[in-house]
Amino acid sequence: MGVVALFGGKGFEAVGANREVTERLLGLSGGSEVVVLPTADAFEEPQRAVDEAAAWFATFGATVRPLMVLTRSDANDAANAAVIDQASFVYLVGDSPLHLRSSMKDTTVWAAIVAASERGVVAASGASAAAICDPMTDPRGGAFGLGLGLVAPLAVVHEAETWSFDRLHRARQLSANFATAVLPSGTALMRVNGAWARFGEGLEVSGELPG
Repeated sequence: MGVVALFGGKGFEAVGANREVTERLLGLSGGSEVVVLPTADAFEEPQRAVDEAAAWFATFGATVRPLMVLTRSDANDAANAAVIDQASFVYLVGDSPLHLRSSMKDTTVWAAIVAASERGVVAASGASAAAICDPMTDPRGGAFGLGLGLVAPLAVVHEAETWSFDRLHRARQLSANFATAVLPSGTALMRVNGAWARFGEGLEVSGELPG
C-alpha cells in the first residue's frame, strides 16, 4: 500500500476536512506514531512546528516523533534515513519550499521518504506539499520550478485563499501542460495505490492527476 496526502494548508488545525483526512491517514498507516520533519521551517521555528504537530495528533491518540532534518547534511545522515525506514506515517511541514527542495534533493533521507510513500503514508501540508510535487510552485510569484517529484507531473497551489486573483490567474496560464491542484487551507488530495480522492470545499483540479 502506498499513500500520499497533500494538504492545502493549516494541516494541524481543525479547519475544513483536515480532521477527516488525518483520521483516514492514521487508519491507513496502521500505527499511532507520526514522524514529523520540519525541514521547510529550518530558518523559522522548527520546534514550534513539531509542537503544533504533537498537539494535533494527540487529539487522535497518536504521538509524534520529531526528526530534525534541517540541513542537507542532516538529509544525508544514515541514522535519519533509518528512522524513515521504520516509519509507517511520515509528515513534512514548513513554509519554505525552496529550502525543503535544496535540502532534500538526491539525499538518503529523500530516498527513504520515496520508499515510505510506496509502503506506508507520506503527507505534507502547505508549502511543503508544493515542494514534494513537480513542478513546484515558486513562492516568489506563482511561476513553477523543479520540485522533488514525489508526485509528478502535478503542481500544488497551496493556501489558495491567500493568493490574489492576478497571481492565481498567472499560475493557471503557466500550467497548461501539466495538472494543477488549487488547494485552499482545509482541503486535501489523497492518493491511495494510484487512485485519488478529494476532500474539502473550494478544491479545484485542472488536467489529469498522475497515477
